[in-house]
Amino acid sequence: MNNLSMRKLILFLFVLSLATGSCTAQIFHKNPEKQLFGKSHINKKGPKVKEPRKVLKAKKKQEANDRKLKKDSEKSVKRSQKRTVDIQTPEVQARMKKNKKEVIIRDKDNKKKVKDGSKRAGKKYN
Repeated sequence: MNNLSMRKLILFLFVLSLATGSCTAQIFHKNPEKQLFGKSHINKKGPKVKEPRKVLKAKKKQEANDRKLKKDSEKSVKRSQKRTVDIQTPEVQARMKKNKKEVIIRDKDNKKKVKDGSKRAGKKYN
């Protein structure tokens, strides 16, 4: 009797091992290329290239110069606009300020209208 139960146990373990082996073969992978070749052969980022220190320093220096030039040009534009207003008569200055406020309000309204329109268009595709 003990010998018969031992055979059943061994037979059960053998069948169980075969069943688990076939189950592992049924696992589906998302990327079949990765399963076949290991890594995907498509390199999305490209190789990393480290530039020499001198090149990095030169780029940083150039960016700093560009920022400085941009800042200076903005200052000169503001100064020029202020001078343009200052040389006008008081009536013209008042009219210029009024026109500037109207333009700002009109731009805000246009931006608001465009934003609302794009929201409606976006809802159509969501």
